[in-house]
Amino acid sequence: MAAHDSLLSLLGRSSAPEELRHLRTIPARSARHAPWPAWAHPDLVAAYRRLGVETPYIHQVEAAELAHAGRHVVLATGTASGKSLAYQLPALDAVHRSELRVAEQPGRIHDDGAAVLYLSPTKALAADQLTAIRALGLSTVRAETYDGDTEQSARRWIRDHANVILANPDMLHFGILPNHPWWAAFFRRLRFVVIDEAHSYRGVFGSHVANLLRRLRRVCAHYGADPVFIAASATSGDPEGSVGRLIGDAVAAVTEDGSPHGATEVAFWEPALTDARGENGAPQRRTAIAESADLLANLVSAHVRTIAFIKSRRGAETISSIAQRLVDEVDPSLAGRIAAYRSGYLPEERRELERRLRSGELLGVASTSALELGIDISGLDAVLVAGWPGTRASLFQEIGRAGRSGQDALAAFVASDDPLDTYLVNHPEAIFDTSVEATVLDPSNPYVLGPHLCAAAAEKPLTGSDLALFGPTAERLLDQLVAQGYLRRRPGGWYWTHPESAAAMVNLRADGGGPMSIIEAETGQLLGSMDSPQTHYQAHQGAIYVHQGASYLVEELNEAEHCVVVRRVNPDYYTTARDLTTVEVLGEDRCEQWGPVGVHFGEVRVTTQVVSFQRKALISNEVLGEEPLELGARDLFTKAVWLTLPEPTLAAAGLIAAQFPGALHAAEHASIGLLPLVASSDRWDVGGVSTALHADTEQPTIFVYDGHPGGAGFAERGFERIRVWLRATLDAIEACECDAGCPSCVQSPKCGNKNNPLDKSGAVALLRAVLLQSDLAAELV
Repeated sequence: MAAHDSLLSLLGRSSAPEELRHLRTIPARSARHAPWPAWAHPDLVAAYRRLGVETPYIHQVEAAELAHAGRHVVLATGTASGKSLAYQLPALDAVHRSELRVAEQPGRIHDDGAAVLYLSPTKALAADQLTAIRALGLSTVRAETYDGDTEQSARRWIRDHANVILANPDMLHFGILPNHPWWAAFFRRLRFVVIDEAHSYRGVFGSHVANLLRRLRRVCAHYGADPVFIAASATSGDPEGSVGRLIGDAVAAVTEDGSPHGATEVAFWEPALTDARGENGAPQRRTAIAESADLLANLVSAHVRTIAFIKSRRGAETISSIAQRLVDEVDPSLAGRIAAYRSGYLPEERRELERRLRSGELLGVASTSALELGIDISGLDAVLVAGWPGTRASLFQEIGRAGRSGQDALAAFVASDDPLDTYLVNHPEAIFDTSVEATVLDPSNPYVLGPHLCAAAAEKPLTGSDLALFGPTAERLLDQLVAQGYLRRRPGGWYWTHPESAAAMVNLRADGGGPMSIIEAETGQLLGSMDSPQTHYQAHQGAIYVHQGASYLVEELNEAEHCVVVRRVNPDYYTTARDLTTVEVLGEDRCEQWGPVGVHFGEVRVTTQVVSFQRKALISNEVLGEEPLELGARDLFTKAVWLTLPEPTLAAAGLIAAQFPGALHAAEHASIGLLPLVASSDRWDVGGVSTALHADTEQPTIFVYDGHPGGAGFAERGFERIRVWLRATLDAIEACECDAGCPSCVQSPKCGNKNNPLDKSGAVALLRAVLLQSDLAAELV
């Protein structure tokens, strides 16, 4: 499977397809072992050996030794490197020894008991870990999952008797910390906290979890516990710094991977141009969705077990349904062996899909990042990545899902028709020859920290000694919360005085508004859910919603009742929403001056209104029509990076005043598309605005802002790496072969101005002028 011809044969194309831009081989890696730690209990070692683990890998032992010695540790190694054993070994050893002591002296109260809290971002991963722990067959280990699907009748038993509890951040936030007196015995015994897939805690979600873990540490201290944190992460930049910010304490990092892995051929695949023309006559490529569905169908037809990853839930459903239809034409018996997997399914649907995955009943799966995480699915042969997944870490995590049993594998990165994907599919060195990104999160974001301070005060009144745990901005925020009536200041500290739940103020995974239920009109069946901020873009009236391969037309968006009413349809198109946005500068935090060009970072108010939606053909991406929408405007207080460019600078670059709007607009679109090169964001995490004369700056200005209240760290990372970011943006525009601009360089699918005006050559001149000023300023330092 490692040979060039074999790869192309499995993808079902000719020996020299025009879509193949580059081919890279990730070489095979041999195993490196280390002896079992001397402290590891013989029962535990024997249990692993019964499962076929004769000797652990070097990274497993190094991480386990650090944790056993009481050091917080992060293990940042590749997919399928056996990270589970590294945290199971010290944690289960402590539990096993504790239970043996209890058994030896029944009736005696033991103060040195041991318990473990395991946290994962998904229920599926926790369920998978439960299976792995139970497979060890240790009667002393009472492991149970504790999440929203756990029966009420079982919760008390778990709380009182389980010594390994597998939960998610949501359950810790809503179910455990607010009720910590009921959990007193568990917290007193808590020795280890495991944070699985730690790299997934980024942006606003990561900032929420960082404050949640600070609250956990505070409650543990209240019961006299000081647990060791063990984090498992994909390969990432600065793992000790990232996880240190996540837990709020110093962390040791283990990064040397001793596990074996087969060779992986990675194809960089750019779909061909179509006859269709987009806005302003721009050329269009075949969509990554349609191309990936084709490739998935070819691989399944050849009985190659494959996962196709895509970021959007709708994309996963669409790839699955197209692939099913294509395979049905060749071999109807295989169509039922393709499915979609994403968040938002009902629990029983999710469990059944996981069962079919593990058994091998499914040959092809189209999935969101839910399966990027470390669920144990062996025997996979191939991975398709439909569109850039957001970070290099995510790409390598997804590619690593193939060849998990040590066999050779293949992978294909299928580029979307946008600036970043086009740049990367033609510049593999930007992926393979560059260090992996560090995780971006900002626990001090006041929109995140403030509600967590309220939740902490409700759990146990905050005192001056707690302030260091929550950072230097905590005291000022507490004063604001007192002024707003959320907290009351007393000599003993800050108290929560409201009758309602403080935890309800915090939505860990969304920006507010609560989940919206998706209801099928004819039957009243609950199909799934969607976060409220997504609804104006994905569940407006007329939108197409996809669930398990079936398409539904949104008939009503009822925000008052928190529901979306849909009706089953069979369209040949999908929908995309478009918005109009204005930005107001509220304050400047940082600034650099490159001669006349200003680079700024600070606080802004963004006012956005979704004004229309387009229908686009599923296969060709051709625009079939556009309809207006009447939805209310939404204000967002967030962080932004912005460039101010005086008119004389633009004129010196050869631009006349009539070109300013188009040049600024094109540069804005392309820079948004390339931001993920320097920040672990994706295009939908950020937004932008450009104007030839901004009311606040009084100059031509380009804004790029975080799409989350209070910011998410992406715009600030852009400010810090502005030179690298803008140079890549210029390279991407110059390398595109189109004449006047297209989706691969300067057009944006989100643009509410219908990608007009756009001046590609003007954007090149503008960016060259900015980078010239940057170089001149650097020479003066």
